[in-house]
Amino acid sequence: LLGLRGQAKTRIARSMVNLLDEYMPIVKGSEINDSPFQPISKFARDLIAELGEETPISWVHRSNRFFEKLATPDVNVADLIGDIDPIKAATLKLPYSDERVLHYGMIPRANRSIFVLNELPDLQARIQVSLFNILQEGDIQIRGFQLRMPLDIQFVFTANPEDYTNRGSIVTPLKDRIGSQIFTHYPKTIALAKQITEQEAQVSAEDRAQIQIPDLAKNLLEEVAFAARDSEYVDAKSGVSARLTISAMENLVAAAKLRLIETDASKTTVRLLDFMSIIPSITGKIELVYEGEQEGADYVAKILIDKAVMTQFESIFPRISKLEKEGIKTPYTDLIKWFNKNHLELNNTDTDEEFYSKLNSITPLTAVIEENASELSTEDKNFCKELILWALTISKKLDKSENSNAYTFDSADIGQYLRN
Repeated sequence: LLGLRGQAKTRIARSMVNLLDEYMPIVKGSEINDSPFQPISKFARDLIAELGEETPISWVHRSNRFFEKLATPDVNVADLIGDIDPIKAATLKLPYSDERVLHYGMIPRANRSIFVLNELPDLQARIQVSLFNILQEGDIQIRGFQLRMPLDIQFVFTANPEDYTNRGSIVTPLKDRIGSQIFTHYPKTIALAKQITEQEAQVSAEDRAQIQIPDLAKNLLEEVAFAARDSEYVDAKSGVSARLTISAMENLVAAAKLRLIETDASKTTVRLLDFMSIIPSITGKIELVYEGEQEGADYVAKILIDKAVMTQFESIFPRISKLEKEGIKTPYTDLIKWFNKNHLELNNTDTDEEFYSKLNSITPLTAVIEENASELSTEDKNFCKELILWALTISKKLDKSENSNAYTFDSADIGQYLRN
């Protein structure tokens, strides 16, 4: 499985265990899951020769037929294949020439199972070479013991294309022995991305009951990741992990939870203002190119949120023209005029009632919603009110200033004048 980080390569590999039979019979006491019908180890062969039909059997559940090893640079052949165990030889009073003194590594122990080797390029070349015979001929060599072990293992490897250049490489003969190379990808639609975030984000049942997340807020969260993957500031070779939106969702819920505690309220709804709390999730999950480093991670994160806001805004409402002829009315003319005489302060610590009563007091804002998004739910309409204000500030039609937990929206000209 070849793909960028956060594309569920390990998750896909782990889920393969569900394709196996629920229970598998093995010779009781076998270290390498010997089949009662085709025993491999000396222990199992001797036991069956001695007891025949009376050989004791154990049943292994499929959840125990999954073996995983992260290919760290310190992994050696003994870990994977095995080695002679001097303590076992001394305890059993056996010579080193006896097969029973062997301590099997992870791969023989994964017989009749799925063995996943994560981050394959990190594995040293000499260790990769030791896998050749297992993958092709099915025999292993341990300290001079030539064991013909027809192991029945489904090997799964995962790798990141970036690793080939930065950390290591996969030796060509090993690559040749791998059956299929499957490229993974990020979710291609917002709907699928939402499903993944919903499934993976750790949000308690109590928080789900107390905190309402509008559907548009969930869409906007995914748009941020899509914007990051297309951004000129973000290193495309490194990718933008699906963990970004999972972490962002948890931070979004945490911001709303904090408001519940501060306002002593019983319920709240996620707001666009809360999206400032996902900046740490973004900055920790993206690799910036040189231009992005110059701008700074926080600045890039805010640009990505703004880009996502505009994408979502333009999917619901008419576009905001940068240049307008004087005297021609646009869908937002009345709203912009309202701010010539008034200003709006939105505080993150306001209760839902206080917060939305401020937004509802702007008549032209409600008119824009009713004209273009009347079919939306009440929560989504409320979210749209913030969305419109943010879009107008991004388009330089309004001014937005930040102060502690509050955002003040006013006329672009007045805001500019006050700042100067």
